[in-house]
Amino acid sequence: MKIGIIGGTGDIGKGLALRLSDKHEIILGSREASKACEVAEETISTLGGRSCKSLCRGVSNEEAVRDADIVVISVMFQHVAPTLAGINPKYLENKIVISPVNPMGKKDGYFFFNPPTEGSAALAIKKMLPESAKIVTGFNNIAAHKWTLLDEELDYTVAVCGDDADAKKAVMKLVSEVSKLHAVDAGPLAVAGIVESLTPLVLNIAMNNGMKDVGVHFS
Repeated sequence: MKIGIIGGTGDIGKGLALRLSDKHEIILGSREASKACEVAEETISTLGGRSCKSLCRGVSNEEAVRDADIVVISVMFQHVAPTLAGINPKYLENKIVISPVNPMGKKDGYFFFNPPTEGSAALAIKKMLPESAKIVTGFNNIAAHKWTLLDEELDYTVAVCGDDADAKKAVMKLVSEVSKLHAVDAGPLAVAGIVESLTPLVLNIAMNNGMKDVGVHFS
């Protein structure tokens, strides 16, 4: 499977490349393709040092979307609209699009959920995509810095929301291939805001209690 990552030079993009490029082709996108190429080369070198083969390459954001079977939007919410505006919509048609995007703000030292008028980043992004695209939430509540720490397991529950049953199943299967992540079906896209709002809660809990590794677990 080919997984294209918009904004692939950030922690989530780097982490997905490090944790999945031995199983799938990871196509890292960036506004500057040269930066994506550098991260791809670093990924190949890092995994090579662990005796693992890596199928990873860096391109522009548009090329990453064009060549992918599944697309991951790995940019901050305020950058999603201008980033998607620079990508030909036809490349997103009929594709599964994963949103780990959490609209947040910070005031008086605390994080808070700051959703758009649609109620969630996922619902807002849906409006920006072709009607045939199938958007699914995933990877929303994982600490960004944990992605690239390969010696640490990602042992969390990942809530997956979406309106297309087959797309949700595909994303849940992909989630299960990353470290020790466990995917659960959290319902339709209409409840995505609940999932996204957990991230500022987790950040505040970690900050207030001197905790470094706070995650979401359902059992």
